[in-house]
Amino acid sequence: MSLEVTRKENEQPTPATGGHNGNGMAVLQSMATTHRLRLNPNTEHKPESYEGLHLEFSPLLFSSLERYLPPPMLSLSRDSKLHYMRDIILRYSPEGERTRVQKQREYRQKIISHYQPLQRELYAMHASNFFAPSFLKAINENKGESFRSIMAEPTQGVFTFEMLQPHFCELLLSEVENFEKWVHETKFRIMRPNTMNKFGAVLDDFGLETMLGKLMEDFIRPISKVFFSDVGGSTLDSHHGFVVEYGVNRDVELGFHVDDSEVTLNVCLGKQFSGGDLFFRGVRCDKHVNTETESDEILDYSHVPGRAVLHRGRHRHGARATTSGHRVNLLLWCRSSVFRELRKYQKDFSSWCGECQREKKERQRVSIAATKQREGKPAT
Repeated sequence: MSLEVTRKENEQPTPATGGHNGNGMAVLQSMATTHRLRLNPNTEHKPESYEGLHLEFSPLLFSSLERYLPPPMLSLSRDSKLHYMRDIILRYSPEGERTRVQKQREYRQKIISHYQPLQRELYAMHASNFFAPSFLKAINENKGESFRSIMAEPTQGVFTFEMLQPHFCELLLSEVENFEKWVHETKFRIMRPNTMNKFGAVLDDFGLETMLGKLMEDFIRPISKVFFSDVGGSTLDSHHGFVVEYGVNRDVELGFHVDDSEVTLNVCLGKQFSGGDLFFRGVRCDKHVNTETESDEILDYSHVPGRAVLHRGRHRHGARATTSGHRVNLLLWCRSSVFRELRKYQKDFSSWCGECQREKKERQRVSIAATKQREGKPAT
C-alpha cells in the first residue's frame, strides 16, 4: 500500500509555543564549540523553573538547555544561567525566527487582553479534576511497568489509554464554543491550528499555554521518556496545543500525513458522532515517507471520548470521514529542540524509521551471506 504523505504544520505566520522550529535553538554543535556547552545533557541535574518570567522563548526551552550548561555554571543563580542561555539563543537564532516569535506574542496578547474566559479553572493545572484516576496513579508511580499497565499498544509505537475525565472534556468543549462565539461576534481573524485543518482553534492563543505546558512537562514527557526516547521524548521542551472539529459544516476528514512534532497526543473530547476513525501506516523518516506500508503497520482506530492516543509525530496517519454528528479532538504536538538540532547531523534513523530498519536488516543479511560464501559455508 502506498499513499502520498503530506507534512502537517502550523498555519503561518503563527508559530508553535516558543517558536516554530526548535524555538530558535542554535545549532548544537556550533554552540558547544563557541560556548563550551556539554554535548550530552547532565540527566541527574534538576533544572530551574523559568515559568512566570517575561522571556522571548518558551520557559521549557531554558529548563531543557540548562542540562547542557558547563558543570561550573550549574551552581550559579538562576539569573546568571538565564543570561548565559539567553545570550546563546539570541546569538544563533535567525532574525526571521525572532520576528515570528515577536509577532506571535503580540497576536496572543491582543486576544488575551480582549477575550473573557468562561471556564477559568481550565487555565491552571488541576490534575485530580482533569485526569482519570488510573492515569494519575501511573504518572505518580513514574515507572515503565506502571505506564504499560494502563495502556494498549494495538500496533508498534501507538499507545491508547484512559486519560481525561468527562468533566474536563465538557469544560474544554464549552470554553472552545465560547471562544468561537467571541471570534464570530468580534469578527476577529484567528489563525487555524495547521495547514490542513480549516476548523478548530489554537488553545495556546487564548490563554491555555501555561496549562498545556504543564500537561506536556509533567504528564506526557515522563511517558515519552520511556517509549519515545529515540525521537527526543526525554527532552520535549515546547508544544503546539489545539482542537480540531469534524462534522457537518466543518472539516470532514484529514488526509494522510505526518505531524510537525516529535510526539503527538490526540484525545477525543466528544460529542456524538459516527465515523472519523484514525488510520496508521508506519513510522518513516523524510527519505522514506512515501514508501510502501507493511501489513503489520496497518491500524484503524475508533475514537472514544476521554481516551488518548499517543504516537510519534513521524507515524503516518490520517482521519476517515466523520459521517454524522460533531467530533472534537484535543491535540498536543510536543517538540524537542535538542532532537531537531541533532537530527540535522544524523544519517541513520533505523532506531525509529520502519523502512530504515528493513534496509538495515537486508544489508546485514547480504553481508552475512557474503561472509559465508567467502568461507565456503552454505547460506541459510
